Amino acid sequence: MPLRSGRSRSGFLFAALLLSPLQEARATTVTSSSAATTPVQSRIAAAVDEYRRKLQEYLAARRKYEGEARAYWNSIADKRRIRNAKRRNNQEILIDDYVLTQPPVYSGPPKPVDPSAPPEEAPPRYVPVVTDFLESAAREFRFVPEQPRSESQYKRAYAVTASAAGLTRDQAVRIYAFESGGDGKYDVQAGLEQPTPGARAVSTALGYNQLLTTNSVELMAEKGNRFLEVLRAKAARRTGGASESLQKKISVLKRMVDFSRSVPDDWSAHERLAGTAKGLAIHALNLDLDVGPLLQTQKLLDSVEFARSRGYPGVLTAAELEMMNLSGDGNGLAIVTMPPEWRDRVPTSNFFQQGGYERNPIVIRNNVVAKLLAATNAVMDKESRLPEAKELAAYFPH
Repeated sequence: MPLRSGRSRSGFLFAALLLSPLQEARATTVTSSSAATTPVQSRIAAAVDEYRRKLQEYLAARRKYEGEARAYWNSIADKRRIRNAKRRNNQEILIDDYVLTQPPVYSGPPKPVDPSAPPEEAPPRYVPVVTDFLESAAREFRFVPEQPRSESQYKRAYAVTASAAGLTRDQAVRIYAFESGGDGKYDVQAGLEQPTPGARAVSTALGYNQLLTTNSVELMAEKGNRFLEVLRAKAARRTGGASESLQKKISVLKRMVDFSRSVPDDWSAHERLAGTAKGLAIHALNLDLDVGPLLQTQKLLDSVEFARSRGYPGVLTAAELEMMNLSGDGNGLAIVTMPPEWRDRVPTSNFFQQGGYERNPIVIRNNVVAKLLAATNAVMDKESRLPEAKELAAYFPH
């Protein structure tokens, strides 16, 4: 219906019907300040009194909970500092160096609704999606990723890259199954795994190993030279137009590396870059047949190399590697090296900040280390049986 200037009589009547009871009561008071209290005013006064009573109860309960939560998460941080100091000094870590109780859970009354306040309908935060990454790449770097002709082509490239880097078939396939649901495509994004009506991206996590924009920027800053070496070696084996095309890609990659290194090598600094148009453009590299497998592989390889640098002697299982992906390398390695007899007793909260823990239903539901590992393995067992996961496994050397 086209917009019209002015209002019709029906428009005024409709607007009047939208007046809240409190506004109606105020209007009545203005019209006749000396009149006796009306039934509407009485109902509003009672509703306001009830709201104030419930609000005080809610605030008291929240203060009590927040005090308990603050003390708990402070103890988590204190214990973590103790463990880190012991590791630096090669001292034995004891089970008492962990908090062995679960985080407090708010169980008080819900926050009451103010009867005089207009309804709050904050629009959902927009999360950039694949089209945004591609548009940014074209605009900021004049770069169009070489996307695969088929999913199989990307799978084959990823398997070759991951295997050459030393990742096992079990690690790569089971983490692919866990992170992308066992049937995710190379451009799968968190929240958009299934083509359901109204689906929205919940984060920028992209691809087989669900890299965030910050991961992409950080990997380019830290491992960009390694990626350039791989591409130069590949270009040397090509001729004609194929070699020329790859040389252009190398030139773009160098500019992206320079941009990623324009800030200190720090996650927070990289996160700020990742939110810019150029940061979104770098994330588009995950869709490129030459560079995407390098980024996706490096995400896992960094954790493997971290464990090796800390003296871990064995081959990480896929579930153990996922613990490092889920909670960070340091916390994940602490889970991996924890004596098995402790795992039923140590809460998963020991390995997270409060905000990260409270946003992760998996670690809340599986609230001790043994449960979290078992649940992760169960998902990997199930999803790695799907045809897409089996196809990826077939491209790894046997």
